[in-house]
Amino acid sequence: MATALANRAAQNQTTGLLRLSFNFFRNLSTATSTESPGASSTASKKPKRKKKKNLFEVAQFLPNWGLGYHMAKTHWTDVSYQITKINLYKDGRHGKAWGVVHKDG
Repeated sequence: MATALANRAAQNQTTGLLRLSFNFFRNLSTATSTESPGASSTASKKPKRKKKKNLFEVAQFLPNWGLGYHMAKTHWTDVSYQITKINLYKDGRHGKAWGVVHKDG
C-alpha cells in the first residue's frame, strides 16, 4: 500500500511537471515576439503605397517641362491648370509654378 502511494505521488509529480513544461512552451509560442527588422515575415508586411509624384516630377518628362499643358491633381474634378511658367530649385524636384486655372475643361 505504501509503495502504491509512493508510485502515485511520483506519477503526479511527473505529470504536473510535464503539464507545466507544455504550458510554458505554449505561452512562449503565443507570446508576442520581438523580431529584428530584417527577420520580419513577408506575410505580415503591409504593402507599401507608391509615392505620388509632384508637379515637377511629372513635368520633367514632358516637352519644354510641360509649359502649355493642363495639369491637375487626381482628386480635383473639372479643374486644371495650364502651366505658363516654371522655376526649378537646384534639386530639380521642387520649385515654383504659375498657370491659368481652367474649370470644366
